[in-house]
Amino acid sequence: MSFIKEFKEFAMKGNVMDLAVGVIIGGAFGKIVTSLVDNIIMPLIGVVTGGADFTDKFTYLDSSKGTNFPSLAAAKAAGANVFAYGAFIQSVIDFLIIAFCIFLLVKFMNRLTNKQPAAPAEPTAQEKLLMEIRDELKKR
Repeated sequence: MSFIKEFKEFAMKGNVMDLAVGVIIGGAFGKIVTSLVDNIIMPLIGVVTGGADFTDKFTYLDSSKGTNFPSLAAAKAAGANVFAYGAFIQSVIDFLIIAFCIFLLVKFMNRLTNKQPAAPAEPTAQEKLLMEIRDELKKR
């Protein structure tokens, strides 16, 4: 019975719950960023690069058979040994875009959470009197 109690205490600690919330929100944010990359940014990059799509770039490693495949999917379906460098390039581009989006989000969140220092409080009556005395002493 103490094992269940220990597990319950562990699972209900603040750090574990914060981590669970972070993982869930991170997964949801990952879907948003992936959609942003796939549906908005990559088509724009495709327009700029003249429609270049790296995902289907590959080299057939067993060229002795002389087989040419029209696409990476066809080569993989045939069980061919391919060097899919285009998918790697696409993953690197995706990573850089996602990392930049996360950087912008963190920068924005930091700007929201950084509070401006509070204005100094109005001096009390006693402090005002002491300042007046100090100013009078300086004049002499």
